[in-house]
Amino acid sequence: MCQALQIAPSTYYDFKAKQNEPAKRSARKQSDALYREEIQRIYDANFQVYGVRKIWHQLRREGYTVARCTVERLMRSMGLQGVVRGKVKRTTFPSKENRDPFDLVQRDFTAARPNQLWVADFTYVATWVGFVFVAFIIDAFSRMIVGWRAATSMSADLTLDALEQAIWARDVSGGLIHHSDHGSQYLSIRYSERLAEAGIEASVGSVGSAYDNALAETINGLYKTEVIRRRGPWKNLEAVEYATLEWVHWFNTTRLFEPIGNIPPAELEKAYYTDLHSLPVAAGLK
Repeated sequence: MCQALQIAPSTYYDFKAKQNEPAKRSARKQSDALYREEIQRIYDANFQVYGVRKIWHQLRREGYTVARCTVERLMRSMGLQGVVRGKVKRTTFPSKENRDPFDLVQRDFTAARPNQLWVADFTYVATWVGFVFVAFIIDAFSRMIVGWRAATSMSADLTLDALEQAIWARDVSGGLIHHSDHGSQYLSIRYSERLAEAGIEASVGSVGSAYDNALAETINGLYKTEVIRRRGPWKNLEAVEYATLEWVHWFNTTRLFEPIGNIPPAELEKAYYTDLHSLPVAAGLK
């Protein structure tokens, strides 16, 4: 066999010895085998959407000292790649009118604390029995999804249910702005009254400009890329709801988010409140 394949017998026996006893392999081969297992584990545990950068950051978070180029090389050899967002057809254009005077955000989606600025939007999912609409409310500080709801119609009830969930789950007593696009669901009397009742100040972007609600549009894009386009076709509302529930939990507690330092939203909020609660203690020690 060695003669036919033009391989030296010593090469064959060396290969078999290392195959039977991994400890005889080179240090690089041994580390590659270890990292391949860890990369596959992280990839599978995160809906198979992570690319090189996020897997590298997650390995570092877990204490592994590995170069990004190594992760890239191994993922390429394993045939793994992160999910790629498709090109979105532009369907909204800026209005020729002046900007809405009630836009309190002015495309600045930064926040110094949780529950300072929420952004809201909804998207659609095609199923075998018709469209399903999914509404999200996102905290701009941490990018945490604080409220969501799915329904078969894009009525005010859809967005209002997502708002009720967010109000129930969060502390809105510290001064909060709720920002949305110019959709009728968000400008309905019921929705406006509920915001006022909760002490939340409403903010609305200009007509026809997606950039005025860019943060919410980004989360919608991630949702469509990481869940809807990868795991379809979708049968009905129940299938979309269950997948969205799984994704929201993973997004809030596990997914690394680059704009907040490659940590999950829940971890950022936990760190914020830990630091906040330690301030009086530190002041007392002085």
